[in-house]
Amino acid sequence: MPYIPDFDTEAILHILNSIIQKHPEGSPERDAIELAQIALIYPRHIRKEDDFRRFYRDVYDPSFKLKVSHEFSTREEADKWLASGKAEDAERVRIAGKGFMVVRLPGRFTFMSAPLEGEEVETDESEEDSE
Repeated sequence: MPYIPDFDTEAILHILNSIIQKHPEGSPERDAIELAQIALIYPRHIRKEDDFRRFYRDVYDPSFKLKVSHEFSTREEADKWLASGKAEDAERVRIAGKGFMVVRLPGRFTFMSAPLEGEEVETDESEEDSE
């Protein structure tokens, strides 16, 4: 997918609308395109268009690096921080040298393993045996 600098939201919405007309009401294609239109309108609705444009640009930036917000030497230290209520959903952290992402579950936050750049991904031995 090519990067579109200075894209015009209205023009893109118009193009998506012309594509919608080619699919019947209730089809998965039409539903997906309508969802894409809503997703494109949302940043304008919450007055965050500049944030969305920055995010869009960063996605295409070849020098983009994941930002690690906190580093913890132990899991216990990380769990204490998580319980403090300062964590945000999708925040990336490093615990004892390994990458994790904060994930919101119903009623609580937890850590999910999410290797960072340069970190080896551990594989399940059963997957290795099947190769």
